[in-house]
Amino acid sequence: GKTLLARAIAGESGVNFIEVAGPELLDRYVGESEKAVRDLFDRARQAAPVIVFFDEIDAIATDRDAAGGGDSGVGERVVSQLLTELDRASDNPNLVVLAATNRRSALDPALLRPGRLETHIEVPEPDRDARRKVLAVHTRDKPVADGVDLGRLADETDGYSGAEVAAVCREAAMTAIERVADEHGESANDHADEVTITDDDFSAAIASVSASQL
Repeated sequence: GKTLLARAIAGESGVNFIEVAGPELLDRYVGESEKAVRDLFDRARQAAPVIVFFDEIDAIATDRDAAGGGDSGVGERVVSQLLTELDRASDNPNLVVLAATNRRSALDPALLRPGRLETHIEVPEPDRDARRKVLAVHTRDKPVADGVDLGRLADETDGYSGAEVAAVCREAAMTAIERVADEHGESANDHADEVTITDDDFSAAIASVSASQL
């Protein structure tokens, strides 16, 4: 949900969008992680107006005081480089930085100070109506059998995140495809039009996709 919101903001604003997963910036070689952060912001300035979105930012910006020096100082250097780049970005109205995390308490406090990532928005788990809308989006172009009740599925996915509801839809589709493949073997491709996602497929998918415990 958080990632989709960031993409929607970029789409509505009509600006470029650079998405990077926090772990992608980490490198075992000395200096490479900091260089990756610098290169990212250099690319963003060239692409301005742009939104830079850090997903799982807690992977690269954990609390330096809590780290205990176990990473040979890599984490501290990466956080320092990120703070430097955020300070530079604060003077550029064409460069906006967004970030998402499921572990806000693990972030370095300096990251959340005014002028950096100063506005904080909690994205709660979707309620029943939101889950039904997510189901509708992810089944819109799928061969769903008549009689499948999205309202019932929304009830049965209570506690699921948006990503987990989407995973249920993918799992149900794969179950339906596997059923046709098992039935027709090597000629399954000739029977692709027989794939129909049933209530039983969704029930099996819900059973296999556990709600997040975060």
